Amino acid sequence: MAIKANLTVDQGTTFTTTLNLTDSDDIPINLDNYSYSAQLRKHYTSSNSTSFTVSGGGNTGILTLALSANATSNLTFGRYVYDVEITETSSGAVTRVVEGIVTVTPNVTR
Repeated sequence: MAIKANLTVDQGTTFTTTLNLTDSDDIPINLDNYSYSAQLRKHYTSSNSTSFTVSGGGNTGILTLALSANATSNLTFGRYVYDVEITETSSGAVTRVVEGIVTVTPNVTR
């Protein structure tokens, strides 16, 4: 089951957040043999999406999600949904590790 984590993104700015993925014993998940993907959408059924850049991994269980200032400028302020999935490279098994709401706050300076 995915961890629930809500995010706030300031429109028109560079966004980054760090995820610390651990197992039920609070031990970092070894992500050496995984690929990662993360997207946000206005609604679960929306065909349009914005992809986060996902980096990190290794045996630390740490992933970083990022959106460029250009990407956040193209988001309309309001609420979105997102999730982060990891895919085991050998088996292709996909696991959703984090999901939640993204609130995009409007910018004034343009």
